[in-house]
Amino acid sequence: MLAAGYPEGSEKLWGAHHERQWDFLQRVVREELDPGYDGAAEAGTPLCPEGTGAGCDTDYDFATRPPEVHRAVERVALTGRIRRPLISIQGTLDALTPPSTFGDVYDRMVTVAGRARLHRYVLVPGGTHVDGVIPYDTDRLRPMLPSFVSAFAELEAWTAKGSRTKAG
Repeated sequence: MLAAGYPEGSEKLWGAHHERQWDFLQRVVREELDPGYDGAAEAGTPLCPEGTGAGCDTDYDFATRPPEVHRAVERVALTGRIRRPLISIQGTLDALTPPSTFGDVYDRMVTVAGRARLHRYVLVPGGTHVDGVIPYDTDRLRPMLPSFVSAFAELEAWTAKGSRTKAG
């Protein structure tokens, strides 16, 4: 998991995220973009092991799906070509969408698209994806909510004044 980009120190969160968030999220999103994959099952089989076969999202092979599925994914794919001010906030211990494979990648995508002036990327030390998992590791994790509140105030000021300044 560490080699895949998950932050060191987030190990206590891996199981909880998989069981309560990632499996569910991937099935719901896949159902929206590729409803024919599992037929009438609607959002597949929860937590099915690899090798289960048809309808199991663990065995999903996007490359083999029909062209209309690829077009549906293209319509929602990130490009970095933002048109409005955006503040992205991510915890350094996010074990659902690790910064190295999600937030960092999107920040580079925005920069490559020439839109860096419209984007601010904030990494919150000790933050995770959701504050509800803080009890899993109270020594390392810190709430993200205060950072969200500050960023929202900053975004309000940024859009009202037309220039990027920190709220405070």
